[in-house]
Amino acid sequence: MSTQPAPAPLLIACALGIEHFALRTGGHSEAGGPVTVLRTGMGPKAAERSVTRVLADPALAGAAVLATGFCAGLAPGMHPGDLVVAEETRDPRGTTECVATELLVKELTRAVPGRTVHTGPLTGSDHVVRGQERSDLLSTGAIAVDMESAATLLSAVRAGERPVAAVRVVVDAPEHELVRIGTVRGGISAFRVLRSVLPAFFEWHRSLLLPRR
Repeated sequence: MSTQPAPAPLLIACALGIEHFALRTGGHSEAGGPVTVLRTGMGPKAAERSVTRVLADPALAGAAVLATGFCAGLAPGMHPGDLVVAEETRDPRGTTECVATELLVKELTRAVPGRTVHTGPLTGSDHVVRGQERSDLLSTGAIAVDMESAATLLSAVRAGERPVAAVRVVVDAPEHELVRIGTVRGGISAFRVLRSVLPAFFEWHRSLLLPRR
């Protein structure tokens, strides 16, 4: 009797406790395989260490990796609670292409109806970006910035061939600069959106497991 191969796992990585809490309390949906939600800690170095360590576990060999959490929007017209689906992530060490972004956009639109979904390059930083630096990053073509996504995905593909993606929720933008997460309307809005995205992540993961025609 033949045995079916074990479903490929999914690793969802975020940095902050509040992001981890949102994802853990965001309800449940049927996933395409085992799911691990990893809190990496803040900043690119912490993300690199955590992701590299966790992916060394043979149980996560070939796991799909999705970086998520909050971000700062760079483009005019962005609002707290908007979603960003990265076409690629960038940092000084290189660029990582994301997989099946069109499907993520479709599933996020279904999971969080009424929210704007932006697509484009997501750039990495090792510090909080404000003021003129945002304009400088926008001029490179990036539409949003965060501190962990680029390091997470680069570490993931360096650990072995696998599908990767990044989805971020805008918590502040040029016209809506954040003071403190959770104490302003923008932070609360972004938190609620992040709680709603897991079904879209699971559908993305499930699609990766389907045979290719």
